[in-house]
Order: sequence, then C-alpha cells, then structure tokens
Amino acid sequence: MLFGKEHVQRYVETDGEEGHDWQGTTVLILTTTGRKSGEPRSTPLIYRRHGDAVLVVASNGGADTPPLWFRNLEANPEVQVQIKGDRYTARARTATPDEKPGMWRTMAATWPAYDEYQEKTDRSIPVVVLERV
Repeated sequence: MLFGKEHVQRYVETDGEEGHDWQGTTVLILTTTGRKSGEPRSTPLIYRRHGDAVLVVASNGGADTPPLWFRNLEANPEVQVQIKGDRYTARARTATPDEKPGMWRTMAATWPAYDEYQEKTDRSIPVVVLERV
C-alpha cells in the first residue's frame, strides 16, 4: 500500500482496517486546513499515544524544510484526527524544549529512521502533540 493519497482513502473508507497498521507501526490520518487554499489536507502519519494526547513527528524525511501539513497547522492549529474509526477535533502544538527529549525517544523507538532523518538536517525536527478538544 502506498503511503499517501491512496493510503488516506483506504484508511478512511475502512475505518483504519486498512492502513492503521503499517510496516510494523501504527498510522493515523491528520487533516489540516491548507494555509493558502483553505481546503482540507489529509496526511497519514506514524503516531504514538502519550497520556490523553497523540504524538506525531514533522520529519519530512529529514528535509531542510518542514512538511506542508506542519506549516498548515502552524497557521491553524485546529486539526481533525482519525485513529481507526475514532474521528475527532484536536489542537496541535509543538512539544516544548522540556517535553521534546522524552517524546522524541518514544517516537524514535516507534520508527528508528527518525534519528537518521534528524542527522540529515540542521533543522530541529518537531514533535507535535495533538490534544483532543
């Protein structure tokens, strides 16, 4: 299965029966509002639960620029989250400097390539906290 538009479509159509479990980890669908278009933009992202919140990483594969979904949530932090059949509104925020080290370890344990991505760029890759509203 592709990790992109087809992934989102199958995930949404099947309430995550197809697409939640992916390459040994778990995936949610994050829908942001396009900062220029105002249109909804849905992205599959690896996640982990953190208390009542959910963590995702704005890695962009270690590129020097953040992913578009991250730029969108910087402009409008109200997002939609789908985890399997559970769809809800959340507020996105970047982990604080005090929070980030522990959250990063959690996410890198989930997807070890995150450490490699960080080595590829001078940009400090954010951990994003999604808090249900």
